[in-house]
Amino acid sequence: MKLKLTIVALLMSAGLAASAQTVTLDYYFNHEVHKNKAGQQERFHYLWGEKQNSGFSTFGASFTTAGAQLDSLDQAPTADNLKNTAIYIIVDPDTKKENPNPNYIQPKDVEEITKWVKKGGVLLMMANDSANVELPHFNTLAAKFGMHFNDDLQNHVIDDNHFEDGAVKTTGNPVFATSNKIFMKDVCSIGLTGPATSVLKNSNGATIIASAKYGKGTVVAVGDPWLYNEYVNGRLPAGFENDKAANDLVHWLLQLAIGK
Repeated sequence: MKLKLTIVALLMSAGLAASAQTVTLDYYFNHEVHKNKAGQQERFHYLWGEKQNSGFSTFGASFTTAGAQLDSLDQAPTADNLKNTAIYIIVDPDTKKENPNPNYIQPKDVEEITKWVKKGGVLLMMANDSANVELPHFNTLAAKFGMHFNDDLQNHVIDDNHFEDGAVKTTGNPVFATSNKIFMKDVCSIGLTGPATSVLKNSNGATIIASAKYGKGTVVAVGDPWLYNEYVNGRLPAGFENDKAANDLVHWLLQLAIGK
C-alpha cells in the first residue's frame, strides 16, 4: 500500500509539472535597447531576466513561485504561437523615442490576439503615461474589449519626497486580498464601455485597473507597468505593499487562466 501511494504521489507530481501554466512576456512591441558598460547594444526594460530597477525579474519570480513557467515572444503574436500560453503580457509598447523602428500593433495583431483570448487566454495589458508609451495603436487592441487608455496623468509624483501622491488604497479589494496600500505613479486612467469593468480606482475616482471577459478568456488592463523591480524591491516607504500586491495580482491572473 505504501508503494502504491508513493507511485500515485509521483504521478500526480509529474502531472502538475506538465500542466504548469505558461506566462509569456511580449518582447516584440516593447523592444528597447541601450549601450551597456562595454559599449555594446543590449535589450533592456521590462525583461524577465533583468535584475536592474527597470526589469521584471521580481514580478517573474512571483509567477514561478506560484508554479507557473516563464516564456517570452520576440515576434508578432499569433493564435498559433500563443496556443501554449495561459497568460500573455504586453507592457509599454515602444514609441519612436524608445525605438527608431517600433513594431506598432497592427490590425492583424489585434485579430490574432483577440482570437486567442476568445479561446480562453488571459491578456494583461500594461500601459504608461502617454509621454512614455505608444497609446494610439495599443488602444486599437484595448477597444476590442471595451477599454481605452486615456491621454492623462494620474497619481503624478514629483520626487521621492512625495510618495504619498502615488498611493492607492487596496484594502477590501477582492483582487488585492493581502495588500492594503500600493504605489502606482504617473499612470493613465482607463475608459470603460460594454463588458469592461473597473477593478481598482485611485483617490480621484479614476479607473487605473480594469478587466473584461471576452469569450472564454479575460483581459486585464493596467495604467502603468508598476511592478518593475524599482517598486517591488523594498525601497518604498513603510506601508506600501507592492510586493504583496504583485503576488495578489499573479494569483488572480493564474486563477483566471485555469484550464488554459
